[in-house]
Amino acid sequence: MQRIQINSPGKILIIKPSSLGDIIHSLSFLNILRKHFHESEIHWVVFKEFEGILQGHPMIDRLWVIDKNSWLKISMAGNAFRDIRFFLKALKEQKYDLVIDLQGLLRSGIIALSTNSPLRIGFQEAREGSKYFYTHKVRGGKNIHAVDRYLKIADFIGCDISEINFPLSYNMTDSTLTNFTFNHEEYVVIVPGARWKTKIWPPNKFGVLASFLPFRSIIVGTDKDSKAAEEIVKISKGKAINLTGKTTLKELTGIISKAKFLITNDSGPMHIAAALNVPVFAIFGPTDPVRTGPYGKNNTIIKADVQCSPCFKKTCNDLKCMNNIEAGKVYEKIIEKLNK
Repeated sequence: MQRIQINSPGKILIIKPSSLGDIIHSLSFLNILRKHFHESEIHWVVFKEFEGILQGHPMIDRLWVIDKNSWLKISMAGNAFRDIRFFLKALKEQKYDLVIDLQGLLRSGIIALSTNSPLRIGFQEAREGSKYFYTHKVRGGKNIHAVDRYLKIADFIGCDISEINFPLSYNMTDSTLTNFTFNHEEYVVIVPGARWKTKIWPPNKFGVLASFLPFRSIIVGTDKDSKAAEEIVKISKGKAINLTGKTTLKELTGIISKAKFLITNDSGPMHIAAALNVPVFAIFGPTDPVRTGPYGKNNTIIKADVQCSPCFKKTCNDLKCMNNIEAGKVYEKIIEKLNK
């Protein structure tokens, strides 16, 4: 696809409201965009639950935060309609020279269209009809990692994509980190949660693995992961600590940044670790690591040898792709990598 020539846009809007992993992947695009258009003002649309990962980022001049949960409440439908109308009007008043929709859904397409920008770029494969709201469409491809898809848009608008970095912004002081960890003792991070139930490795296996490891473990996640974390702590024989629901996104990033390595399901924190070049041991079942796995070479994918994987199913009566992976197998992979 032939590149287009864009001359110093005054204002650029990136639309990428979710999810955590996808936002992390988008940071490589942000980095390249900022280098190419270093004098431009860059804004970003994000959901409130992920605001913390971008808040105060030196490459972003303004965050537009959507409180999706309040908009979806029926009891607040009147207020939600008014807020959406004001939000879209405010975006239009910014007079963006360039709008890039990395999300590719109906909602993000409508946001792009509402800006009335002369340049609205998204993917040819964008879903829910959102591609009809763009002035230019880029073929990203489906069996390709998300990071590489985003880079195709960067290449299309004339950016140099030869150098890939993920500029994460976080501020974790030594004193704050000490409150969460083991007085500077080496530790690993365990992520037992995931957005789909089918992507979750059994907590008891995480617990057995934690008991095997030669390092202490910090378990991170949301409040929803607390029950699983408690089981892991119990089985770990005192070698794990539960911090689920106790950290902000920036604190979570700081904790991961100091870890020896990270053990995880297919999850958002997995991508934070990969972006920070912290070694990742990722357990995959129904999803495809080629498309959503940790980006880079410093990572290990662990999968069961079953024909039905990846199936991309959110429900399953026979989760053998995850249940067939034993803690001993994961431990062997970790020791093998550490010995190298």
